[in-house]
Amino acid sequence: MQKKSTGIRPNPSGDWPEIHPSSFVDPSAQIMGNVKIGPKVYVGPQSVIRADEVDDEGKVHPVIIEEGSCIQDGVIIHARAGTSVKIGPEVNIAHGVIIHGPSSIGKGSFIALRASIYNSTLEDGVWIGIGAIITRTTIPSHTMIPAGAVIRSNTDLFQFRLTNIKEEAYKKSVFDASARLRDSYKKLYEEESKDD
Repeated sequence: MQKKSTGIRPNPSGDWPEIHPSSFVDPSAQIMGNVKIGPKVYVGPQSVIRADEVDDEGKVHPVIIEEGSCIQDGVIIHARAGTSVKIGPEVNIAHGVIIHGPSSIGKGSFIALRASIYNSTLEDGVWIGIGAIITRTTIPSHTMIPAGAVIRSNTDLFQFRLTNIKEEAYKKSVFDASARLRDSYKKLYEEESKDD
């Protein structure tokens, strides 16, 4: 548990978040309930990750964020009762994205500013452009969904292409920058804790 992280708290069912000690969660982020954050994850300011709705048996399904993923400022992740959200490893979720479960995001995917994902699966390496809306769809690996696209079913996917080398290089540069940010903030807060 991190110092100064009052936003980390249980849900009404008593489930507490589990956060790997190598991850950094900004003190202004709200992490509630059955949330499992793996190693080397960055969670930015004002993000909300909430696992608190119970199913018919009184169980809250988890929100899982795997190793090395970056959840940037103002991201909202939630799932309705009886469903979960899984964010795979090395996923970069940009400012203001909304992900509502049931949803699954595959390894190395990139979700750009203000995109919305609802009841969908993104396979590995998918690129979702700024402001795109994805609902009730499975996006195949390495597909590039452009800014502003609206995808409502699998039949909407036929017009889209695979990501190119330039886009893959950009994803890597964003991922590397996010990793440096995570490590820098973690170091800063660890130094502050020693001074107290």
